[in-house]
Amino acid sequence: MTSILVTGGTGRLGTPTVDRLRSAGHDVRALSRHAGAGRVVGDLRSGEGVADAVADTDTVVHLATGTSGDARLMRTVVDASREAGVRHLVFVSIVGVDRIPLGYYRQKLAAEQLLAASGTGHTILRATQFHQLVAGVFDAQRWLPVVVAPTISFQPISTDDVAARLAELVAGGPAGRVADIGGPERLTARELAERWAAARSVRRRIVPLSLPGKTFAAFAAGGNLVPGPGWGTRTFTEFLAAGPRRTPDAPRRNPNGEAGRHRATPSCRPRAACS
Repeated sequence: MTSILVTGGTGRLGTPTVDRLRSAGHDVRALSRHAGAGRVVGDLRSGEGVADAVADTDTVVHLATGTSGDARLMRTVVDASREAGVRHLVFVSIVGVDRIPLGYYRQKLAAEQLLAASGTGHTILRATQFHQLVAGVFDAQRWLPVVVAPTISFQPISTDDVAARLAELVAGGPAGRVADIGGPERLTARELAERWAAARSVRRRIVPLSLPGKTFAAFAAGGNLVPGPGWGTRTFTEFLAAGPRRTPDAPRRNPNGEAGRHRATPSCRPRAACS
C-alpha cells in the first residue's frame, strides 16, 4: 500500500483520481484548504500546512491549479516533497503547452520544467481538454442569439479516463514525461457544438468564428491534439448524455405556472486544464 497525497483532490479531476487510487488499496489523502473526511488541510498559495501534509508520503499527485500561477504552486509542492523525501511526484499538464502561446499554458510549461529540473522522481502526463471544458464553452453562451464555434478542432477526454491513466502511472513509479493522452474522437468545434445542441435541446444557429493571432493559429494547426489513436474511451456525446438536459433554450414554468424562458445562473469561467 502506498501513501499518496493528491493536491486538488476535491476538484473535477481530483475526485475520480482519489476514488480510483483508494479502490486500488492505497492510503490516499486529498489536500484542501477546508477540513473534511479524507482530507488534510493545506494552502499551496501561501504554503501553510503543506509541509505537514506531505510528511510521511510516498507519492504526490499534483492536480491543483489556480490563478496565482502553476509554476508558483509547483515550487511549493517540489520544495515540500524534497524535504519530506517523496519518491514520486506525478503532475498533470495540458497537450500543446509547448506549442500554444497561451498565458495559462506557459504557466503549465514552466511548472513542467521546474519539476523536471528538481531532482525529484517524477512523471509528467499531458492530457487534452476535458469534456466539461468543451461543454462549458458552449454553456457560457447562454445569452447569445447564436452559438459561436471557433474554426478549430478538439479531442476532449473524460476525467475518468485521465484518472485511470494516473492510477496506472502511480503504480508504475517515476517515468519522466510519458506519452500524451487524448479522447477517442477528434472533432471540429462545429461538430462538438452540434452534439451539444442536440443534447441540450438548443435550437440556435451555429456560427463559425476565426480570430487573428498566434494563439488561435496554433490551435487551428492542431497544437492541442494528440497524433495517433486516442487513449480515452468515453465520447463527448456519451458525456453529454449523462449530464443535465435543461438549457437556456428549454422553456420551464415559473412559480405562477406560466411558461417562460429558463434563466440559468451564470457559471464560473471554464478551467483550461486538467485540465
